[in-house]
Order: sequence, then structure tokens, then C-alpha cells
Amino acid sequence: MRVPASNGGFLAMIATTASTFFLHAAAFRNADQPPVVGGIPKWADVEKNNNPSQPSSPLLPNANAAAESSSSQLDEFAAFAHQLANAARKEIAPYWRRGRHVLGQEIKLEEGRSEFQSASPVTLADRAAERVMRELITSAFPDHGIYGEEYGIKDADAEWVWVLDPIDGTRSFITGKPLFGTLISLLHKGTPVIGIIDQFVLNERWLGIAGKQSTLNGVPIRTDGARKLTDAEMYSTTPDMFQKGDALNKFDAMRSAVRTAHYGADCYAYALVASGFGADLVLEADLGLYDYCSLVPILQGAGGVISDWSGESLTLANHDKCKGRVLATANPVLHRQALDILNAQTSLSSTVGDISLAAADDVLLSVLNDNSSKHHNGITPLICGVMLGEAIAHYAPHPSKPSMTP
Repeated sequence: MRVPASNGGFLAMIATTASTFFLHAAAFRNADQPPVVGGIPKWADVEKNNNPSQPSSPLLPNANAAAESSSSQLDEFAAFAHQLANAARKEIAPYWRRGRHVLGQEIKLEEGRSEFQSASPVTLADRAAERVMRELITSAFPDHGIYGEEYGIKDADAEWVWVLDPIDGTRSFITGKPLFGTLISLLHKGTPVIGIIDQFVLNERWLGIAGKQSTLNGVPIRTDGARKLTDAEMYSTTPDMFQKGDALNKFDAMRSAVRTAHYGADCYAYALVASGFGADLVLEADLGLYDYCSLVPILQGAGGVISDWSGESLTLANHDKCKGRVLATANPVLHRQALDILNAQTSLSSTVGDISLAAADDVLLSVLNDNSSKHHNGITPLICGVMLGEAIAHYAPHPSKPSMTP
């Protein structure tokens, strides 16, 4: 039976409350009873391998990527990446905190993207910085490919490919907020092995090299994050980057599970997580390849974990499949808890569909009464809560949330 529209607000409130309660219950249980998701090892295995002197990321291949290329070769490329960042700084600096007439601001329109990404600003600074970096790469390494945000793709199937985002966070840049960054990455056979985040206003530069400890201005860094989602500080650039439906539902579930959700830092949020400055995780969607490749070696080299929402590697080959959905956490424990929520939401979204409230009640009772081992993995409360919330919300309009908070 379809619920009358007049009861929508009340039922939506029930849905939100129930989902939030069970999400927190699941997060609390997960803290004491680590589940196994998708064949990922239990916490004890992660802790055993997570030697502070040598950060490891068991979910992704980048920790082993250096084995396919010599350390001296990566050091050479890293030195060249610094040259690229220095050149980009010189092009961007003259436009910092200048008016629109100086910036030459335009709007790029892209179909099929989220509300946030469908119309994004670009300035003369973006174009000048990428242009000079491309010229340097072509001159020094003519056989290398280039994947840039402003001037497109050249030889993406090359063994070595440079991925460039001259200004990640152009909205911050044009409004005078120093939370943007120049992102430079080098892929080896499609896998990020070098990454730079450069914030010239604050004179901060993060460097990550596969198999080595990441640095901030040459000083080694290490993550230092919460170990429970209920204690976690989460960053996302904006809720508007999550398209309505599956992506937005998963974001809402994560937002309900963490202590606080913060917005508006772009690439800088990942740098905060990697540096152990208090941010615990970043959840984003609809990113371009150039938005996240440089972040991978930096997070991994600092002891963090970064993957798509399924726990798969962030590589050139996986970009289309992952839809630019990125999850970065300060440690493997937190990463696993986040994957529990994201994966649970996926299974429910594909099965709830158009079930009636009566059918939802039957399914809920069967889950609660089922004593089989498959429900003893710490996520039964989560599944029940989200199922109840989705079933009710399907028949009642959900109250709108503000799109942005400071």
C-alpha cells in the first residue's frame, strides 16, 4: 500500500532516524569485531603488516610498483616533477587574488556529470600552468604520454604517462581561498608511482614516491587518524558532487556514520589526511583521473589507504569502471569500516527496488530471525537500518538537506 503524501515528512524523519541509529550501531560493532569484506584480510593481518617504519597499503599495488622501475629512475622523475611544480607556480602566482577581468574566467560545460562537475570554472592561470608543464615534458621525455585537464590526452597508452591538474580547486582559487593545489602524477603502466600536491600560497608541497615514505616540504609525514567511524572527521568537496540515487545515498550513509562532515577543501583534504593533521577520511565522487592520481602515492607512502568505493585500485584502467569515486582514509581499519557501509548500501539499492512496506517488513523479520553465520559479521544492524530507511523513503519525500556547510 502506498503511503499518503501527507505523511511523507513524518515517515522520512523515521527513515532518517532509523538509518542513522543502525549505522552508528554497525560502526560501533565493527570497532570490536572486524569483518572481512571482499577477501580483504582481518585487522590483525593488517596490523601485523603495517610497520610504522615502512607504510603499507594492502589493498593497492602501488607499494610494489617501484619493483618494476629502478629507485634511481623514480628519483630522477621525482626531481623533474619538482621542476614542473616550480614552473606551474610561476604561471599561477600572477593571477592569485586578482579580479575576474584579469583571470579571464570561463565555464566548462560537461554532460553526464554531477551538478557540481557539469559546469566548472577555468582561468588563464589553469591554461598557462598546464601549457608550460606540457612543453617541459615533451622536451625532456618525448616518448612519455600526457593526460591533462585543460589540453587533453596524448599517448595515454605509453609506458610512462604524466597526469596534470594545474589548479585543482579552481573555485577556491578564483575566490581567494588558498585550499587549491597543483596536482602532478606519473603513471607507470597505468599505475600512479609519483605524486605531487603543490600549494604555492602556503608554500607547501607534498611528494609521494611508490615504495618510499611521503614528505611535506622534504620532511617525512605519517597519518594519525581515528580508528572508528563514529570518531572520524570526514571531508568531501561538496555534497553536490554526488549524483542523486546510488552515489548520494551512499554519501548520506557515510555522513550519518562519521562524527563530522566537512566541505570545500578539494585536494587539500587528502593532504591533511596524509599529514596526520586531524582529518581522518575523504569521500568523493565524479572525479577526473587528474583529480586523484597524484594523491595515491602520497596517501600510501604516509600509511593511509586510498581506493575506489569497492576497494579496488585507482589506476588508468580502472577509471571508467570506478566512475571517479574515491575513498581515502588514514588507516586500513577505518577504510574497512567505510567499505562495509558503501558495499552494504550497494547490495540494498539493487534489491529494495519497488518493494511494498509489507514486503519490507517481511524481509526485515527474516533477516533479524536468521541465525546463520553470514549475518554475524557486524553489519546486520546496518543492513536492517538502511533497508527500513530506503523502504519508507521510497514512498515519502525525504526532507531536503542544505547543500553546503562551512
